[in-house]
Amino acid sequence: MRYAMAIDTKKCVGCSDCVVACQTENNVPIGYCRDWVVEVMDGTYPQLEMEIRSERCNHCDNSPCVRCCPTGASHYEPGGIVTVTHEDCIGCSACIESCPYDARYTHPDGYVDKCTFCLHRVEKGQQPACVSVCPTKCMYFGDLDNPNSDVSKIMKNRKWKVLAPEAGTNPQVYYLI
Repeated sequence: MRYAMAIDTKKCVGCSDCVVACQTENNVPIGYCRDWVVEVMDGTYPQLEMEIRSERCNHCDNSPCVRCCPTGASHYEPGGIVTVTHEDCIGCSACIESCPYDARYTHPDGYVDKCTFCLHRVEKGQQPACVSVCPTKCMYFGDLDNPNSDVSKIMKNRKWKVLAPEAGTNPQVYYLI
């Protein structure tokens, strides 16, 4: 089992419903977020292209945050989901510094927090909160090792990219292009 998310950059409208759903579902403090929306412009006028995408922890197979955590608070759950055990986190921020995706923050209570693909929902057979509320249905989640999962099906038929491939992290968030 290998959980992954694919986000269709042609369907995302930047509404931020995913951000609000995540904040609500995971009791994220006001002023912080586990996911966010970015707009990227590419090209030279008048040949400009804009991409809107929802970003978060990439749940990498080769996570520098897991490798550098001195207490083991950052670790892999079944299916490759990267999580942080808050009680074991000493707030040293080594994981924040090592993440090439800027996907972590220090919670006001002193521990590091991040996207968990809503592991508590996934364990019940539900989709992550961000996926379940997306009005354009631009987000796909599931087991990449299962050829019948939503994420496997969409990635077979579409071109995709990952962010910062040069980092060598083998991210499990894919952007459909």
